[in-house]
Parts: sequence; C-alpha cells; structure tokens
Amino acid sequence: MSRSTGLTDFWDEVAEDLRNGGWRPLPARRVLIPKPGTKERRPLSIPAVRDRIVQAALKIVLEPIFEADFLPCSFGFRPKRSAHDALQVLIDEAWQGKRWVVETDIADCFSAIPHEKLMQAIEERISDQGILKLLRVMLRAGVMEDGAVRREVSGTPQGGPASPLLCNVYLHRMDRAWDMGEHGVLVRYCDDLVVMCQSREQAEAALKRLTVLLGELGLKPKAAKTRIVQLAEGGQGLDFLGFHNRLVRGRTPRSAHLVFLARWPARQAVQHARDRIRAITARSRLLLSVERIVDELLIRRANV
Repeated sequence: MSRSTGLTDFWDEVAEDLRNGGWRPLPARRVLIPKPGTKERRPLSIPAVRDRIVQAALKIVLEPIFEADFLPCSFGFRPKRSAHDALQVLIDEAWQGKRWVVETDIADCFSAIPHEKLMQAIEERISDQGILKLLRVMLRAGVMEDGAVRREVSGTPQGGPASPLLCNVYLHRMDRAWDMGEHGVLVRYCDDLVVMCQSREQAEAALKRLTVLLGELGLKPKAAKTRIVQLAEGGQGLDFLGFHNRLVRGRTPRSAHLVFLARWPARQAVQHARDRIRAITARSRLLLSVERIVDELLIRRANV
C-alpha cells in the first residue's frame, strides 16, 4: 500500500466517524514543560493525531463566527493580530498619559474554565447540534497522566489546536463587560492581562473589577503575578509578552524633551533563549546530524 493510499484511507475513516457520530477522541497525553525563568512547569495536553485534525477542522469552522464578535482589546491567538500589536497599545496609551498599570494573568486559566459555562458561551453563537456534540465530547476526553485517565468537569486542555480559540470565546464575556471609560484600557493576550489607567485610584478600581469579573467566570488572578505599577522616568517598568516596558527619555538633542515607553526583550525571555541555544549546541550533540537536530526542533515546536 502506498503512502498516499494510506493517508486517503485515514482521512476517509475520520470523515466517516464524524458523519455517523462515531468519533470519540482519545485521552490527551499530559506532559509538563518548564516555564521560562521559574521553577514551575506548565501542563500541556497533546491530542492524538486524528483528534488534532478534528480540532483543527472545528477551529476553521468556528473561528470566523466568533471573530465577528471579539473586541479590539483581545490580541492572543487571533488572525492578523500579534503580541506586538498588544505592546503597541501600551506605548500609545502611555503617550496619552495612562501611566498606572495593572498587570496580572489568570491562574491556571486553561485548566480552570468550567465546561458548562464554556458551552453556554459557545451556544450564544452556535446552534448546530452536531458541532455542539463534537465540542462536548472533545472537552470530556480527559488526559492520560502516569498511566491513568483523568476526566474533569473543567478545562480546555492547553496543547490542542482549538484550545486558544475556546479560551478567547470564554474570556470574551469579560471583555464585553469591561468599561474602558471607567476602569481604563484593557489589553488581553489570551490569559495575560494589563490595564492602562490614569491614576492609582483608577488602577485599584480596575483590579477590583477584574477580580469580580473573573470570579463570575469561575476564574481568578494569579496572586504572584498581580501588581499595580506606576510608569515613571527612572522607575520600574513591567514585563509583558516577553518584553520589558519602561518609561525613558530621548537621548538625542532633538528628542531630549520627550518621555516615552520603550521596550526590549525581558531578562527571563533572553535567559530562556540562551538556555535553548546551549541545549541545542551542547558538546554532547556535536556528532549528531543536522537533519536529526532539525527534526527534534520541529517535534518540540509541534508539541508546544
């Protein structure tokens, strides 16, 4: 049997399972990867190949529908939007005088999203029962860890093609409840958040509002990464999306009167890049072929 024939049979089998309602995903493989700059490890759930294909197809169908509703404050894992677009908002708002910043991220966001509330958010825009059934089955697939299968009532496992979209669908409820005029400008990159505010009082009110809105969703800010920062010349800055952002003064005679928000790679991001380069170029790997190293890098990227 040729390779192309085998792939055709594979596609036909998956398509038939979807048509007759027989598709059942396997439990995802749970792996733990280190978080850059910390001793913590991030859980990833890697679906089987056939299940990744189905998730990717679901994303192709669902993404344009929800993109029509998503708000400008959301940047993560969206078409034609990037981390640099989010970072540019910080520069623009700081230039407009918003120098008090709430920074936080959502504690265990991907694993804490309640399935029932997530499905309610999806059902606001999707009525096709076949699609809804597929999503419910996918969420209930569980994970395989240490030889045991765990099936929980919360979480959209981080690692699958559809997970970032489902996270954005759920957090859109917070986005649309946010009052920019009252609480400042929200910038959200999936589960990483900052709010640009005019004063400390507004920043404190924004943090309280964030906590309330997340609580209504069954989520909460991560205490260790939550703080209020004042951007001031010569003062501390903040790390966001792998970059350090700090207020600086122009260094040329023509710009010496200007104070603006500058950014450069964060220390943790630089250290993480150095560690990866050392691992790839270790002396113990000098005899390995270039092809093998490239294959390993591609596999690692796919798993992340």
